[in-house]
Amino acid sequence: MDEQPESPHEPGGGLDRRAELSEFLRTRRARLKPEDVGLPDFGRHRRVPGLRREELAQLAGVSVAYYTRLEQGNGRNVSAEVLDSIARALRLSDAEHAHLTHLAKPKQHKKKQAGRTQHVRPALQHLLDSMTDVPAYVTGRRSDVLAWNRMASALFGDWGQLPAQERNWARLVFLNRDSRELFVDWDQKAYDMVSFLRMDAGCHPDDPLLSALVGELSVKSEEFRRLWATHDVKEKSYGVKRLRHPLVGELTLSFESFRLADDGEQILITYHAEPGSPAAEALRLLASWGTDATRAGTGAAQP
Repeated sequence: MDEQPESPHEPGGGLDRRAELSEFLRTRRARLKPEDVGLPDFGRHRRVPGLRREELAQLAGVSVAYYTRLEQGNGRNVSAEVLDSIARALRLSDAEHAHLTHLAKPKQHKKKQAGRTQHVRPALQHLLDSMTDVPAYVTGRRSDVLAWNRMASALFGDWGQLPAQERNWARLVFLNRDSRELFVDWDQKAYDMVSFLRMDAGCHPDDPLLSALVGELSVKSEEFRRLWATHDVKEKSYGVKRLRHPLVGELTLSFESFRLADDGEQILITYHAEPGSPAAEALRLLASWGTDATRAGTGAAQP
């Protein structure tokens, strides 16, 4: 029988790494069917969803007892080779493989660093300000918004009007009513947001601020609770977002994410439109309106 971790939080205020490891492995195993991995399925009456532990252990080339200990959260002394084998057996993505490694073989972080204030280099802020036609911003740990330019304010709302602790994408997505109107594909945005937070939690399970954020969102948002329970993870990368701006209407923008070389916890995110497209004209109008567009925009400063 699969064991259920008792609590997602440690006494010190962080997330319980052992419980996170246990639930992550259990949910990855549950999503696979025997036929997915070339195993015979001897009937429909399986007592657990997905693969059994012994089936997964067989695929990974480890003993059932060894895998059971790992899935119960005991990753002590597990080798990178074994984790690679388990990742292959579970058909993990690159992000999921990295998450598994973070949980099973965590790097040692000083607790005093976990909740430290993050700062953006002045030169980076100058770069943002020079991007007059491109909405751009920098996020840090927990998806906190650390810096942005005028075009980002015109597109997403004036983050400068928010208290510092409210400049957080997870809070905006789940607790701000205007975000549901701004993102045409809000469900996908919400899924992505939770997946990013899960990745962050795997790297920094001892972060009390992240644990507090997860607790707050779990209490206030049923959607967040449901998505958090999936244990899905992903890295920020690139893609397309459809927005519904109150002044310029619907626009489709491409976004790119750049992790900073000198601080891997900070990510520069830019949005741009295809030249000559209606979205490009919409951005041009937002740029010309400037602060007027900010004041009349999404209202994101009103949680």
